[in-house]
Amino acid sequence: MQRRKRFKRVISGKTAQASQLYEQIGLSIEENIFGRFQQIKVVKRFVGGWVLFWFFLAAVTGLQLSNLSAYFQTIKPIPGGIYNEGILGTLTNVNPIYATSEVDTSLSKLIFAGLFSYNDQNKLIDDLASGYTISPSGKVYTINLRPGLRWQDGRPLTAADVVYTIQTIQNPNAQSPLYSSWSGVNVSEINPTTVRFVLPNPLASFIYNLTIGIIPEHILSKIAPSDLRAALFNTDHPVGAGPFSWHAIDVSGNAPENAEEQIALKPFSDYALGKPKLGEFIVDAYANSTQLINSFISGQLNAIAGLDQVPAAVRRMPGVQVHSFILTAGDYVFFKTQGDILSDSSIRQALVLGSNPSAIISQLGYSTIPVTEPILLGQLAFNAKYKQVTNQPIKADTILTNDGWNLGVGGYRYKNSQQLSFNMVITDTPENQLVASLLKKQWKKIGVNLVIISESAATYTTTIQDHNYDSTLDGISIGIDPDVFVYWDSSQYDPRSGGLNLSEFDVQSADQALEAGRTRLTPALRVLKYQPFLSDWQKDAPALGLYQPRSIYITKGAVYNLNNQQINSPQDRYDNVQNWEIVRAGVTDSRP
Repeated sequence: MQRRKRFKRVISGKTAQASQLYEQIGLSIEENIFGRFQQIKVVKRFVGGWVLFWFFLAAVTGLQLSNLSAYFQTIKPIPGGIYNEGILGTLTNVNPIYATSEVDTSLSKLIFAGLFSYNDQNKLIDDLASGYTISPSGKVYTINLRPGLRWQDGRPLTAADVVYTIQTIQNPNAQSPLYSSWSGVNVSEINPTTVRFVLPNPLASFIYNLTIGIIPEHILSKIAPSDLRAALFNTDHPVGAGPFSWHAIDVSGNAPENAEEQIALKPFSDYALGKPKLGEFIVDAYANSTQLINSFISGQLNAIAGLDQVPAAVRRMPGVQVHSFILTAGDYVFFKTQGDILSDSSIRQALVLGSNPSAIISQLGYSTIPVTEPILLGQLAFNAKYKQVTNQPIKADTILTNDGWNLGVGGYRYKNSQQLSFNMVITDTPENQLVASLLKKQWKKIGVNLVIISESAATYTTTIQDHNYDSTLDGISIGIDPDVFVYWDSSQYDPRSGGLNLSEFDVQSADQALEAGRTRLTPALRVLKYQPFLSDWQKDAPALGLYQPRSIYITKGAVYNLNNQQINSPQDRYDNVQNWEIVRAGVTDSRP
């Protein structure tokens, strides 16, 4: 019993101790944990304040840096970016001694370089060359090459390559369309950086022939001249010295009419005028215009070339820029002076007087420069004294009446029951159709019946070669120099085999003036020598001058350093291509 009581006392004591311990633990928890909650609130406010302070400081700093960036940086074009240009046509031959189509000449211009090129004022500048001299006789041209020139495969480019290029053109077995332009010219290598050209006669415009692309002897001399036109080099990895080098080609489309050829070009670091700023240049050749236009609208292309007019759907797109490069060329109506009805100079004079080219230009939808002489406005030897007189229908009526052509049935003129009627053959383009229809209306007012014959480009080429027309509406490329010998000298046409003298103009004094003007090097003397030709052309009226045509180039957004100026061919838009840029970014100004 005593033991049981003692046990209960022990248990009771232990229970009391445990109760005291729990009470102390509870007080400690309340004091050390729950009692500190109020202090945590104070700490939170303290920490939150510092966080807000640092956040505010960061925001102010960022804003200040942004303001300073805007002050010290400017949004400018920078190197880089992929430029994708679509061209209507197909790839056939990019070799510069063969290239003639829109696609071929464009790729040739990008891949190959000539001795000379043009600047943004359409003035001749050095390219592969570093200057030239002309002998006092005007027959010897000595060209110096830049030192250290390279082909795109790394091999040296020397005077031997220049000699090889010209001699290949001169080889009839090579079948280059440039053959006649180099007839009689002797070319030789003086040393690896000097080339000499000896001409049979002085030729003031000769230096402009040296813009043709140079081709590599070390690759092509292994191929027989007769096989060169069909060489794989021309369509599969050609090697040049121009701003861009061939990289790859991809062909798609299940039929020729919807084929697409994509040619990728890389910038050539050793290009004579500097490495291009674009990161890559891709040429997309489309067999039909619908594919070309749709690719541009969908955003696949940066630019399109080869169209005669701007499609309505493209014109409505935001950010589209239309570049109208006025060409150093002239659109004329050529009257076949050795033909039937237009052999009468009185009729030709009346047609000129009865036309109104200014009214035609106003309907074109773009600004251009009138053509009133066989030499373009602003060129050496142009003289306002010899401008054609137009928009004089009363004078035209008088000339025709005095020539025996009287008004008859339908308001047309007749002589001995023959109607005053002739045809005009044109290429089937919207612009040509417009111009021809306006001329038809203008000439109807003076009693002339114009019959318009519209042909495809292929058919028209044959028509022109055969001189199978009464008159034709066509353009001739003149260039910077006023040497128009090939278009107006009587030696430049043959009714049996064609020729570039489309009017078959044959006046002896004009021939003599054309020959004298091109063989004199002194500008003042050339001006004097050309005057009889201009006078004869004005009197004889072998053609009606209209306007300088344009080349359309459409871009999506700005292409920096793409200059709008007169150019000599559509491909001369690339004359400054090494400086084109399409990417913009903030650039830090170099301020002290």
